[in-house]
Amino acid sequence: METFLQQVINGISQGSAYALIALGYTMVYGVLRLINFAHSDVYMFGAFMGYYLANNSWIKTNLGTSSLSAVLIMLGSMVLSAGLGLLIERFAYRPGRGASRFTLAFWLGILGAGGGQLIQATRVSLVVGAAAGVVVGLLLEKAGLRPVKQSSHLALLIIAIGVSLFLENGGQQVFGADPKFFPQIIPTTLLNVGYLRVDSQKLIVLGVSIVLMVLLNIVVNYTKTGKAMRAVSFNLDAAKLMGINTDRIIAFTFALGSALAAAGGILVSLLYPRIDPLMGVMPGLKAFVAAVLGGIGNITGAMLGGLILGMAEVMAVGYGQSTYRDAIAFIILVLILLLKPTGIMGKGMIEKV
Repeated sequence: METFLQQVINGISQGSAYALIALGYTMVYGVLRLINFAHSDVYMFGAFMGYYLANNSWIKTNLGTSSLSAVLIMLGSMVLSAGLGLLIERFAYRPGRGASRFTLAFWLGILGAGGGQLIQATRVSLVVGAAAGVVVGLLLEKAGLRPVKQSSHLALLIIAIGVSLFLENGGQQVFGADPKFFPQIIPTTLLNVGYLRVDSQKLIVLGVSIVLMVLLNIVVNYTKTGKAMRAVSFNLDAAKLMGINTDRIIAFTFALGSALAAAGGILVSLLYPRIDPLMGVMPGLKAFVAAVLGGIGNITGAMLGGLILGMAEVMAVGYGQSTYRDAIAFIILVLILLLKPTGIMGKGMIEKV
């Protein structure tokens, strides 16, 4: 019984982290009917931002390892990741929905920066290459060459995969391919609860996850922006006709989901303090499974799916073999698609053909 209760605590803690990542998938799907496969790499980016903020000399000197420093690190990481989410939406997904300025300048600037590094690995060549790419992009747009509106979701899905691969390989270039140890940003202790010994880090992960999910529920259900998000999710074209700035709402959704992914990256790094540029691949796939399990597009379903997946994974390790840990998620995915494709809380949609 003690072992079972211990595993329940571990499963809920792990599942709450999956739920935070799954929320980003389900919110973006709700407003765009698109699976944002780059979301798992925003989770990785958030963990690295937390790593660099935690190793900042000012924070280490003035705040040390404390609750205040942990809050500042998490908030800073969430803000930076929200900014990355806005960039992804603005320069990768929005051009596929319609006319968008400066897209070519942005991507050609990145391409020029990479070309400059190939010629000579210096900051000057990086800046010159980026500037040359931006200028070429602006000239091409001035000449009338701009991204065209994509008529199918398949094209946007391929763009999402491309952005994901770009972030993973860009992360290896910027952060380095070698794994890094995430510092302890908050003191940890073992708490004796009856016959159980509970790591305080797991309780922190669970508590922070619950607070963030409650705040998300308040934003979505009790604010004007949340009402607009629900309107866009229900019918994008009708929301435009009602005067809602759908581009702004979609961008806000990306930023909010990215901030939650960053929080998930920090919390998981507290439990497993090894980070690398490819760390988002498997947790991202599992969070996607959690979103599908709960009902893709349903926020409450994503939370429930994350908890179920975390419990199933931990129980399989505790009472079975650890080699099946990663397989559990995909077995659940196959079963849910065969038995209830809409997920536990999802609803079927009627499409006109």
